[in-house]
Amino acid sequence: MTTFLGMPATAPRGVGNLRGDETFPAAAHHALADDQLRRNLRHATTTIRGKSGRVIAELPDWQELRSAGSALKAFVMANLDSLLEQLEARVTAAGGVVHWAADANEANAIVLDLIRRTGSERVIKVKSMATQEIGLNEALEAGGIQPIETDLAELIVQLGNDKPSHILVPAIHRNRAEIREIFLKSMPGVDPDLTDDPPVLAAAARKYLRETFLSTTVAVSGANFGIAETGTLAVVESEGNGRMCLTLPDTLITVMGIEKVVPSWPDLEVFLQLLPRASTGERMNPYTTMWTGVTPGDGPQNFHLVLLDNGRSAVLADPAGRAALHCIRCSACLNVCPVYERTGGHAYGSVYPGPIGAVLSPQLTGVADNASLPYASSLCGACFDACPVKIDIPSMLVHLRNKVSHPAAERAAMRAAAYTMDHPKLYARAQRAAKLARIAGRRGRGLPPPFSGWTASRDLPEVPQQTFRDWWASR
Repeated sequence: MTTFLGMPATAPRGVGNLRGDETFPAAAHHALADDQLRRNLRHATTTIRGKSGRVIAELPDWQELRSAGSALKAFVMANLDSLLEQLEARVTAAGGVVHWAADANEANAIVLDLIRRTGSERVIKVKSMATQEIGLNEALEAGGIQPIETDLAELIVQLGNDKPSHILVPAIHRNRAEIREIFLKSMPGVDPDLTDDPPVLAAAARKYLRETFLSTTVAVSGANFGIAETGTLAVVESEGNGRMCLTLPDTLITVMGIEKVVPSWPDLEVFLQLLPRASTGERMNPYTTMWTGVTPGDGPQNFHLVLLDNGRSAVLADPAGRAALHCIRCSACLNVCPVYERTGGHAYGSVYPGPIGAVLSPQLTGVADNASLPYASSLCGACFDACPVKIDIPSMLVHLRNKVSHPAAERAAMRAAAYTMDHPKLYARAQRAAKLARIAGRRGRGLPPPFSGWTASRDLPEVPQQTFRDWWASR
């Protein structure tokens, strides 16, 4: 065991999917030029927002549920060490085996070794953000193991050699015509006369996966929740593929972020009301699968739980940032974010896109490795209003912006502004001089070089004809 809560280390470089190849502004520039992508995103997020809003409006106590979820998550963070030890003890007592992984490298090595011990060369997978985070598929392929995604959207992404762009709907950036082309090109045994009718596409995927479900002896999953008092793991999903993966194979390996633990069954009730409404706009998830260790003659006979840190202790160590670990991966913040709706998830460079990704990814990797993400927001506050566990993402974005290393010219300008505002006479002269800004820059709303770098992406406020000081003096 090399994981010790309270000794924070960020996620390692060179493995996993938490860092992009370019900054958010550069990646967003490419995304904004893709008209089809923007149409796909606008249609999908608008549809999800509408469904979610209608079912949330049915609950008179929605705000009380949000408060309960937030309080429960705060309790978990304050007692994470003891809850994880309790979970480990209960899973072990029920016949499971618990492994602790300090980072992505350890987690991938543990899972690869467990699969090799079974003699299997293929695994079926339940949709999992944790395994995407650590780059498990890439590690398995490098080790000679074939991973097969069974969630329809994840399968589309995998067959298209693509990357997920949404927490809940990984292929949200694809329309049905594009999906048809991916299936025709990459899906074995597909009908060449395949149409882009959604039921036809789903049937093609079902036919492709059915034999795989019945002939693969090892499955890998994530977990939405782990109940400490009983050692029970829970996965919620909408298609039934997860149920197949969690019940048919002989060996089940679950990779769970350490923040996913909940104390008890009554606590789980709160989240099972919050999650489906905030995520898919459903009153409850069509499939909620729960299992506790191993039951002889029923389900997998070998169960392994890999508890993953991979930077979470570093997040936990920051009092102002640790609430990012409250996230239940509902994606509500993505669906209301004006920035995400226009750029999509790939621009964020991380498996966690959108507002929550803008605060979670920099903390998992260290802010320097994702320095542009805290600025991928207008700070409109829509994400805070939509979050079912009340994560104050806007305040956290400002907090992380203060951690970013700012250019020397910007630091000098801010020091000069602070000095000016601290000296009334100098400030009054600056106000009078500011009227000259009406003739400076683009439409009088920009600044000349070298300050134009700041106003290239924002306008200066309109300078009033009369300052408050002048108005006061004249009266």
